[in-house]
Amino acid sequence: MLRRLYDWTLARAAGPGAEKWLMGISFADSSFFPIPPDVMQIPMSIARPEKSLRYAALSTLASVAGALLGYAIGALLYKTIGVPLLQFYGYEDKFVSFAASIKAHGFLWMLAFAFLPIPYKVATIAAGSVSLGLPVLIAASLLGRGGRFFLVALILRRYGAAAQMIIDRYFHQLALVATGLFVGGFAVVKYAF
Repeated sequence: MLRRLYDWTLARAAGPGAEKWLMGISFADSSFFPIPPDVMQIPMSIARPEKSLRYAALSTLASVAGALLGYAIGALLYKTIGVPLLQFYGYEDKFVSFAASIKAHGFLWMLAFAFLPIPYKVATIAAGSVSLGLPVLIAASLLGRGGRFFLVALILRRYGAAAQMIIDRYFHQLALVATGLFVGGFAVVKYAF
């Protein structure tokens, strides 16, 4: 199934609507959507390596805009929606300590969450819930998300054909690693705070 999804994404990566999908996923990933933009950026950059830097820029801008939505969710809806959900799942205490850490060390936390394969939406919502300064959120988002997306773009721009051969040859193993990183990111958020 993952192989079919990869082949489908790769086939559409050069299509006319690919950039809109990339931006939509990048935006949503920073605020509420569980799928990272890498699922579009990587196949698009493999299909069109000469556009990989453009794709990184689009992902970064859309992701920073999504971070602002995540911040708004934390700032405006935390008490009405966030607290009851956290209580229902038993995460309120963990979230409170995590949010306090965001308030104390906001730039570093936001930068780490923006760059690493950890659910960024958790950090953006936490930042809004503690009223972290918007300039801090924007700067950390630009640096962290931009660093991540441009690193991927530069690697694929340079090694796109070789990367595709490696992905084709070791697809199942790479899918397991990607799944492990994805699940691991959520586990870090759940158990580390």
